[in-house]
Amino acid sequence: MKRKLQIGVMGSAADLNYSKHVEELAFAIGKCIAESGNITVYGAEKDYDSLSTAASRGAKSAQGFTVGVTYGRGKDIWDTEGATDFIVVTGIERGGGREFVLVNSCDVIIIVSGGSGTLTEAAIAYQSNIPIVALTGTGGWADKLAGEYIDDRKRLKVESAQTPEEAVQKAIALTKSK
Repeated sequence: MKRKLQIGVMGSAADLNYSKHVEELAFAIGKCIAESGNITVYGAEKDYDSLSTAASRGAKSAQGFTVGVTYGRGKDIWDTEGATDFIVVTGIERGGGREFVLVNSCDVIIIVSGGSGTLTEAAIAYQSNIPIVALTGTGGWADKLAGEYIDDRKRLKVESAQTPEEAVQKAIALTKSK
């Protein structure tokens, strides 16, 4: 039996005031991951909602399996709808520590909008040769990195996608070419 892909969804936290439309796109990505038969992995926040959490809700709406990687201690995460099946408690803080565990638990990551945390996650993926897909039209680092290399080493290009469906299809295809 082939192992299911662990597809990470990284994006802005609620304190970046993303739009309802962008939240719906993140939800749709999670739903598409679940419909593809794969696992949604995301950064589980403790104090507020995020686009990553929206993706986990989307995955659960299609009966998908979700893994939330959280910082600090304890399993008390922002999950008002029970959208997380498995919580990984890293015991380390966000801002560099938790992100290593999160990204290295993924076969590929999809970024949606995103602030400094998403940039950190993209850089970790790049350093680890983990493919990255950016959903364009969502703002933040997703728009800035789409179609670009993160540095002059040109290890792997951040692939761009215009729809949630295309993002998940590209993510799956990138794992096959690895």
